[in-house]
Amino acid sequence: TSVKSAKIQVNGVHLHYQQTGEGSHAVLLLPGMLGSGQTDFGPQLKSMNKQLFTIVAWDPRGYGQSIPPPRDFPPDFFERDAKDAVDLMQALKFKKFSLLGWSDGGITALIAAAKYPTLIHKLVVWGANASVTQEDVKIYNGIRDVSKWSEKVKKPLEEMYGHKYFAKTCEAWVDGISRFAEKSDGSICQELLPDIRCPTFIIHGEKDPLVPQAHAEYIHKHIKGSRLLLMPKAKHNLHLRFAEDFNRQVEEFLR
Repeated sequence: TSVKSAKIQVNGVHLHYQQTGEGSHAVLLLPGMLGSGQTDFGPQLKSMNKQLFTIVAWDPRGYGQSIPPPRDFPPDFFERDAKDAVDLMQALKFKKFSLLGWSDGGITALIAAAKYPTLIHKLVVWGANASVTQEDVKIYNGIRDVSKWSEKVKKPLEEMYGHKYFAKTCEAWVDGISRFAEKSDGSICQELLPDIRCPTFIIHGEKDPLVPQAHAEYIHKHIKGSRLLLMPKAKHNLHLRFAEDFNRQVEEFLR
């Protein structure tokens, strides 16, 4: 089936989303930092089971085609994204849905599942963290300068944003997320994890250079009854690099 691309007004902004499939189980894909449905979820939009699922991939405000407004990072930017995401699905008339969140999108999904428990059916997160340590801040500062990124990762984002917006937004993201490390526990959403009641599947690439494995283990430990899958060869973008395996595991969990 084809992928529909559209915009809908939610919380005062026009959010862009892509939608495919006609299954009764609605699934929202939440992209990572600077990401969009188009850049972050090609293999999922293309190959996930269209009979079982209706798949929606969104561009959070200030990312992808959900500009304007330009992206900013107030202290509650994850909560804002969580509310936007849930309200988007409600505006699209999905009463209950599952969340698949990658990286920053995983953090957003954790917050949404904790705060809107009656709406969330199942939860899958990978490359996510519930707190920011000093070690994390070092890692983030290592990616602050986008001119040092690999050509492969950089190219689609530069094409989408232009160099200036891309570079500026990445720097603003590093500053925004590093602020959590100033709290004594570095928490982004640690205190919310015990409130997550839906079935939860956490996936982590053992070679992830951006998010140390301890984060995945912490999330697993604090969400009751959650499952943790470690992928030995995988890095941060495991759903792209090992798309077939990822899609299969996730579809089995969502069934």
